[in-house]
Amino acid sequence: MDRREHAVYLTFDDGPIPESTPFILDTLRRYDIKAAFFVVGDNVRKYPELFEQIKAEGHMVGNHTHNHISGFRHSIKEYMYNVEKANAYIHSRYMRPPHGWMRLPQYAWLSRKFKVVMWDVVTRDYSKWMTAEGIVNNVKRYVRNGSIITFHDSLKAIDKLRTALPQSIEWLKEQGYEFKTFEKLRD
Repeated sequence: MDRREHAVYLTFDDGPIPESTPFILDTLRRYDIKAAFFVVGDNVRKYPELFEQIKAEGHMVGNHTHNHISGFRHSIKEYMYNVEKANAYIHSRYMRPPHGWMRLPQYAWLSRKFKVVMWDVVTRDYSKWMTAEGIVNNVKRYVRNGSIITFHDSLKAIDKLRTALPQSIEWLKEQGYEFKTFEKLRD
């Protein structure tokens, strides 16, 4: 994103799920921040009320495939089918590949229909080796103007996020960062 703007973009991958999405939404509401949720189609199918709540609260949504599949482990046809299956539930022009990996032909196909959004700061909140303090330190260490910061709306991350997400937001606010979403991206 624009490195001249003192702004960051908070993103959450993998949800929605009842064990973590409500906490994330409550936290974002408390700090009056809008974020982008790259959701898994099958989770949207299972928890449509959470998906609708994300949108109702003004957050952006994007496609994260239907079953969180890797582009490298599936054929181009299987991968594209999985993305389209997810989009039948999500209806978004934004897409993020799970694990940040896909094949060049997959990207070429996806970029005709979707704006592919990656990240430059991954908090590693999903790692069993990472602590809440480590997550906050990753944000502090790697964020810069225009950073797209990825947290996870998942069971692996939620216990650490209860501490790390508010602390990260407070630090970012103390540093004067503005919080943005991707709605104004050009195709």
